[in-house]
Amino acid sequence: MQEMQPNKKKTASFVMVMLLIFAVINIFVYYRFMNQQITEVGYNVFMEKIEKKTIKEASIQSNQILFKDTDGNVYKTGLMEDPQLYERLYKSGATFGAEIISQTNPILYYGVMLLLQFGLIFFLWRFVSKRLMKRMGDNPDMLSFSMGSGKSNARVYVKSNNDVRFRDVAGEEEAKDLLSEIVGYLHAPEKYTEIGATLPKGALLVGPPGTGKTMLAKAVAGEAEVPFFSISGSEFVQMFVGMGAAKVRDLFKQAKEKAPCIIFIDEIDAIGKKRDASLTTNDEREQTLNQLLSEMDGFEGNTGVVILAATNRPESLDPALLRPGRFDRRIPVELPDLKGRVDILKVHAKKIKISENVDFEVIAKTASGASGAQLANIVNEAALKAVREGRRVVQQDDLMESVEVVIAGYQKKNKILTNKEKLVVSYHEVGHALVAAMQTQSAPVTKITIIPRTSGALGYTMQVDEDERNLMTKTELMNKIATLAGGRAAEELIFNEITTGASNDIEQATKYARAMVTRFGMTEEFDMVAMEVVTNQYLGGDTSLACAPETQTKIDRMVVEIVQKQHKKAREILEANVQKLHEIAKHLFENETITGEEFMDILNSSENTLLTKPSE
Repeated sequence: MQEMQPNKKKTASFVMVMLLIFAVINIFVYYRFMNQQITEVGYNVFMEKIEKKTIKEASIQSNQILFKDTDGNVYKTGLMEDPQLYERLYKSGATFGAEIISQTNPILYYGVMLLLQFGLIFFLWRFVSKRLMKRMGDNPDMLSFSMGSGKSNARVYVKSNNDVRFRDVAGEEEAKDLLSEIVGYLHAPEKYTEIGATLPKGALLVGPPGTGKTMLAKAVAGEAEVPFFSISGSEFVQMFVGMGAAKVRDLFKQAKEKAPCIIFIDEIDAIGKKRDASLTTNDEREQTLNQLLSEMDGFEGNTGVVILAATNRPESLDPALLRPGRFDRRIPVELPDLKGRVDILKVHAKKIKISENVDFEVIAKTASGASGAQLANIVNEAALKAVREGRRVVQQDDLMESVEVVIAGYQKKNKILTNKEKLVVSYHEVGHALVAAMQTQSAPVTKITIIPRTSGALGYTMQVDEDERNLMTKTELMNKIATLAGGRAAEELIFNEITTGASNDIEQATKYARAMVTRFGMTEEFDMVAMEVVTNQYLGGDTSLACAPETQTKIDRMVVEIVQKQHKKAREILEANVQKLHEIAKHLFENETITGEEFMDILNSSENTLLTKPSE
């Protein structure tokens, strides 16, 4: 699709040019008058300048003498009886007898110059305006919006050869199925009106950031081949009360003129938040919301305008905005599953030169939980890495490294660890890996590294599930907490000391343990009672406790007990397999990075005389 922006930059440039021309003309006129100011001097000065031969021109009039010196200054003196005057002037080299300066009235002269300036500006303005209008008339796809504060500044996309279609959006098949009906209505509304069905007024796209909500809205317009008005909710919010509502009216007015068409409002929560007692009737956001509600559910019948909106905070929207008749459909745009990630990677891989032996499924498994935007970034990072290393095609290793870049950041090649720190990090990471490997129902280890990353991690252990997981059992969560405690347990066992390196492990372990108690009902004491409420589920999932203070104390005690139990379990696993802990940590210390296959080969080698699995 072709995006047409308002001609604000062109208009501003034109105004600047006009102001520059105005300033230049004024400077010229001022300089002209300053240079033509006549200074009255005595006759003796006139005689001195004749003697010095500094007079360039002289005009002898009936009652005065005007003369100009070689510096361009004009002087006036009285006329005296001097028979030798002309002879002396002639000998000095001056020309005389001509008009030195026009005696035009300065005020009249300056007034005429101002009129000429305004006339020139008006002529240029008319000329440029006609050229712009002619261009808009020659190109029906070009739409320009006024710069007025009450005008909508929505960006308009019209049909072109490069429009976005459903085939360009991967990983969101359910959302595409729900939106395809809107496309069908815009293509052939008579099939629906014949049976009595009405076009949905609006569809609300809900999901985490980067999942392709805006791309889906563009794909709907591309499939339907109708104009697409795009604007952000924050653009309606103005300093002056009433301007946001005026923009809403102007947007819908223009959309109705282009109907059938689609209006897309991104981040609609900027104007669509719940109204409450804290808002006054003169609040700008409330007036804008009221105008939007009115436009979406007015007295007019179906106008062929479909409103699509996107948000990642649906719980904050006003109920009046979400009711049927306004946003009739709520379409979830969730993080893609394994198949969706594979499809997204393939779509973005078409834009780069990539090796034929790349296994997208392996990349997709490694990038579990990544959004569409993150997957696009992974492909781009892989292409950049290939260029840095002087290759012309992207290989599997490039994509795997780019996954780690997105997860943990770039490698910090200038980060120097002391041998003691490097040894501690080696045992710490092997502690994680060994505890994970010695438990059932744990994701297999695929990589261990002690190369520092820009995220602040001095090393990390990567685990990748064989299959896509949608549910986690209580045993799996307990094992995950034990795996997180494995790093600290290894430090205690080998060095009889603990470090700050387990801070993120502690945070994650506490988070899982608290969720088991307050949200997942995995304790006998609270059974299936929720003690915590999740808000902003698409923006990190903030939580707040919804229980009495006494209950909070019990929750804290239970969380501590769960983490302590799994910490003890991790310590027991490492004590039972301390020889393998030493052997793998030594290998990691020397090589800095080992793969999951190398880790399992060492773990399952015949020298493993102490390898045992403790009871769960």
